Amino acid sequence: MFSIEEIEAIAVKRVPMNLDAGAESRVTRAADFVKEQAMSGRAVYGVTTGFGANRDRVIRAADAEVLQERLIMSHACGVGEPFPTEVVRAMMALRITALSQGNSGIRWSTLNLLKDMLNAGVHPVIPRFGSVGASGDLCPLAHMCLPVIGLGEAEYKGEVLSGAEAMARAGLEPVRLTYKEGLALLNGTQAMTALGATVAARFRRILDIADLIGAMSLEAVAGRLDALDPRIHEVRGRAGQKASAAAVLTHLKGSKLAGAGPGEIEGKVEYVQDSYCLRCMPQIHGASRDVLAHVWSVLETEAMAVTDNPLVFVEEDPALSAILSGGNFHGQPVAMALDYLKIAIAELGNVSERRSAKLTDKYFSEGLPAFLVSEPGLNSGFMIPQYVAAALVSENKHRASAASVDSIPTSANMEDHVSMGTHAGVHAMEILENVEKILGIEYLIAGQALDLRAPTTYGQNTGRALELLRSVVPFMEHDRVLYPDINAAARLIAGPELAAIASEG
Repeated sequence: MFSIEEIEAIAVKRVPMNLDAGAESRVTRAADFVKEQAMSGRAVYGVTTGFGANRDRVIRAADAEVLQERLIMSHACGVGEPFPTEVVRAMMALRITALSQGNSGIRWSTLNLLKDMLNAGVHPVIPRFGSVGASGDLCPLAHMCLPVIGLGEAEYKGEVLSGAEAMARAGLEPVRLTYKEGLALLNGTQAMTALGATVAARFRRILDIADLIGAMSLEAVAGRLDALDPRIHEVRGRAGQKASAAAVLTHLKGSKLAGAGPGEIEGKVEYVQDSYCLRCMPQIHGASRDVLAHVWSVLETEAMAVTDNPLVFVEEDPALSAILSGGNFHGQPVAMALDYLKIAIAELGNVSERRSAKLTDKYFSEGLPAFLVSEPGLNSGFMIPQYVAAALVSENKHRASAASVDSIPTSANMEDHVSMGTHAGVHAMEILENVEKILGIEYLIAGQALDLRAPTTYGQNTGRALELLRSVVPFMEHDRVLYPDINAAARLIAGPELAAIASEG
């Protein structure tokens, strides 16, 4: 199993990648078999034939190297902003893992070069648009492989260089590809899976942080605690819901605000239930937790999958050995999972914005001043940050629409159904970045509201979160330019310090 935690360690923490002891023999056996088949004169797709709609064009054995290198060059035509470095590193690690299974026909020396690039920090520049998610992530993976043959561009030690120069500075030599190697390198689902894995790892931490920020909002309005009673969540039986309810309760432990009655808090209204954005927090956050658990499983399965075409099977009985054309490159399982993940992330932002709106609305904020500032009218307070959160929520709704239902034919209608999985992965990444800002805005608003309740005793973790916020953003006495505050809060949402507090829930 290649876990998402291991992928993140390689992609983000830059832990070196190593292959298991049996990888060399598996890889070499398959490469030898491919060479034998090519030299026999048989028609083997992508080895002695052209690609896609050119599958009926026979290629001479003497042109094997030219065929594979031209494949890489012709497919490297992506556009748009480059993928972040951590996504590139995850792509490389995933492709290396797939190739090491011994079903792709690549030589051990070529596979080792890709691994050495990763470990040396040679990061190909990979534009984010160009894949339709079948036949695999051809375009992004072609860009990933250009430096292997001394072409393209790569980032090395913070500098973007030509692929050849980056390889040279790292002390690596490009190679000439041979039978099936170009096809083996660029045919697979590793771009969409890399996007999914990096987003999933970040989202798991964001889920914990959302419970903590939501607890701050509940505390700020002196919300009722009955809805967090474990008995309520036990009878529904959903793991994510139970986890979120328990976390919010833990964060609020010791609070003099949460659960306080009308006589204890000025402006507190007497009624028995809070708004859904507070009362149903465990159900909403918990549903996203359950989605992540499903998507996590899909991604970890795909991380170990062999997804190129054709596939090489070398059996003990030579008569059973074969090179078989199939469709493992089709990204539908990952695409559908990432569409599900997009919804789960977007909904976390959706309910966060609703809590921000509640805290800034004088009619529903349980005695807090309008927009959480003195002299409303002269001061707008946190009126406009809530607008920004609403704008980001609307943007996320557009991106949360399913990419996987939007197939479009390619390759002269040979590839007539595609997954759009990489689009789903890009959307998931963008939605997550927006949600980090939406939660940052709620963090600012909840922190302001809690300060307005002072002096009091805050919850054991909500108080620590407020203290962390105040270490970088001061209380707002009157209007000031707020975008630096939003950016600072969003950095805390994405960073390790707040995550460490949130993980104690």
